[in-house]
Parts: sequence; structure tokens; C-alpha cells
Amino acid sequence: MGYKDITSKNILKAIVLDMARYLLDMPLDSAELLDTETQRVEDRRADLVVKAQQNKKEFILHLEVQNNNQSNMPLRMLRYYTDIALNWPGYEVIQYLVYIGKAPLAMPSGINRKKHFYQYHTIDMQQIDCSVFLKQNDPRAVLLAILCDFKDRDKRRLVRQILQRIAVLTQQDESHYRECVLMLEILSQNRDLTTLVKEEESMISDFKLEELPSYEIGWEKGIQKGIEKGIEKSQMEIILKAHAAGLNIAMISQITGLSEQEVRKICN
Repeated sequence: MGYKDITSKNILKAIVLDMARYLLDMPLDSAELLDTETQRVEDRRADLVVKAQQNKKEFILHLEVQNNNQSNMPLRMLRYYTDIALNWPGYEVIQYLVYIGKAPLAMPSGINRKKHFYQYHTIDMQQIDCSVFLKQNDPRAVLLAILCDFKDRDKRRLVRQILQRIAVLTQQDESHYRECVLMLEILSQNRDLTTLVKEEESMISDFKLEELPSYEIGWEKGIQKGIEKGIEKSQMEIILKAHAAGLNIAMISQITGLSEQEVRKICN
């Protein structure tokens, strides 16, 4: 298994509750990762299997991450299903194939043969609106936006927005920021955006987050703390500096507490 595949799976493991809520439309009350290694002729492990609970109902949720089209995928999913069902008898098993590949999805979502029918859910990340992840408060969830449908957004501006959001969410932890950027670079290979990510990341790194009002006043203190520190007097300079550094109108509005219309008047 390649490093990119391993990293992609680890990202999904870290945000399984967000994945279920925002991608699968399945809000979970809890999720416990399960060990699924099985020995037959070869070692085999399903990617992500959790014992989940929703409205007091327990079931097994299986997420399989796939980076390329494979003709035998339905048979592999069926084999995973039987292993999981045998290991946890009495539980309903719900399976999702999460496709993150570059090529268009070309795999069936099950087997339909005479006297043999088997079906699972398939999620094609290229068909998911990137805003689903972009608005999340977990930086690892935000970076998954790179795999989604950009709609009519400019690629460079969208990459910049992803990086800005990650930077703000990890501003107290430089190592976490670097970890997320590395994950973003790996995932961006699936969309031929690695060069763009590195260019925009370089610009973000050159801008000191300590100089943003959000860093100075703290997100939890809000606008009132900013007024107490006299931030209102220098608001013009702060907004212009943030705008010049590449932060978009919406992000500056969120940071300063001003409306987007007010920020736009200052920047234009």
C-alpha cells in the first residue's frame, strides 16, 4: 500500500464522526474503531470499521477508501462483509466505498447475478460539493475539500481558502498545521493540484498569523475583547494587511466581526 493511501485512510479515521454526519448524512452518537485484520491465505484488513450508535441502535459501519477503479471491488467488498458479519454476529453491517481517485468512477456498487444479489453504498468524492468540508471546524475535515467538486470556483482561490481555513484552525499548533498541509499535498495529487497547493502554502507561510486580529484577541473573546485592546482604531490597517496577504472577504469578516459589505468597502 502506498504512502498516499495510508495517509488518506488515517485522515478518514480521524474524522469518522464528521464523515458520517456530513458525507453519509448519518449523525452518530458514538463510534468505536474496531480491529479487522483477518488471516486467510494473505493478511487482509478492511480500511475503517467502527461499532456505531445512532438513536440507541448499534450497528457496524464499514468505510473502504479506494484510490483507483478495480473490477473486482464488489467481490472484495463482499469478502469484507462476510468477515465483519462473522466477527460481530447480530449487528447490522452498513458498507460505504469512498472513492477518492483521479479517474472518473467506473466501478459498480455491488453484484447482480442470477440468484446472487449484493449491494453497498458508493460515495464519489468528485461529486460532493467542497463547501461541505470547507465550513467544518476540524482542519483535517477541511482539507478533504481538495477532493471534492469545486463547482464554478477558481482552483487557485479555492486552494488558498482551504489553506487559510487550516491555518486559522491550527494557529496555536504549528506542528498540526504542517501535518495538515502535508496531508493536503498528498491528497492534491489526485486532482493534479500539488503545485498549486505548494505555491499557495508558501504565500500563507510568509504571512505571520500572530498579526491577525483573531490571534491577538482570541476567537473565544470575540469583538468585545478587540475593542478593549483598541483594535477598532487600527482596523483599517489590519483589514488591508490581511487582504494583501491573500485572505478572502468572508474570512476577514469572520476574523474582524465586520460584515462582508463593510470589509469589501475598505478593501476596494
